[in-house]
Amino acid sequence: MNMAVDEAVMTARTENRVPNTLRLYRWKPSAVSIGKFQRVEDEVQLENCRNHGVDVVRRITGGGSVYHDADNEVTYSVIVSKNDLGTEDITAVYARIYAGIAEAAKILGVTADFSEGSAKACPNLTVKGRKISGSAQSHRRGMVLQHGTILADVDLEKMFTFLRVPWAKTCMEVVGVARNRITSLRMELGREVSLDSVGIALAEGFAKALGVELVDGELTPFERELAEKLCKKYASNEWTFHGRSMAV
Repeated sequence: MNMAVDEAVMTARTENRVPNTLRLYRWKPSAVSIGKFQRVEDEVQLENCRNHGVDVVRRITGGGSVYHDADNEVTYSVIVSKNDLGTEDITAVYARIYAGIAEAAKILGVTADFSEGSAKACPNLTVKGRKISGSAQSHRRGMVLQHGTILADVDLEKMFTFLRVPWAKTCMEVVGVARNRITSLRMELGREVSLDSVGIALAEGFAKALGVELVDGELTPFERELAEKLCKKYASNEWTFHGRSMAV
């Protein structure tokens, strides 16, 4: 349903039914999302996910596989006209939107920097070279959907129980490498950070970075109805395992 709502809002925005939208959400239960062009078998420890009640879903955005912990992260989605961002350049779009997350991190007491990524990795946000926020995009009719996570805390051993890393022979082997590449707000601040405070900071950060006033809202009837239909696609094996859409 999380992915269905994001796509429904994107559709509504491309049809000019709704304004530019910031959405903040969490996952229950925890889940692994994979990029649109990835193979589940290459990216996910499926048996471990089944045994621990962790969902698996394919996104409409590119990028890599992500473990979404129900208790340790906030996910955001921004659906916005590229005209309103003032750029068509994909990296520049990432930079504009990541500026909102950097402002949120600053509000919480962490200095984060934009990283342009590489041919194999989407742009991301780092703290002293370690990733704290990753995102991916989908583009449609002059609009962009960018969604991603900000880590309030991270349990790397749990994360790589569910994510498959082809070169690693054991979970702890990849955890050892990940410690130098991934961080969280708690690790940087040395204290717990509530997810509510992260959500408040994200709203303030996006408003400041994008120079907009955010207005609380709810899904429109169109978005809710479309999300219910799209949820059937995202729950289907045809989409999850083969990337094939169902008619809605």
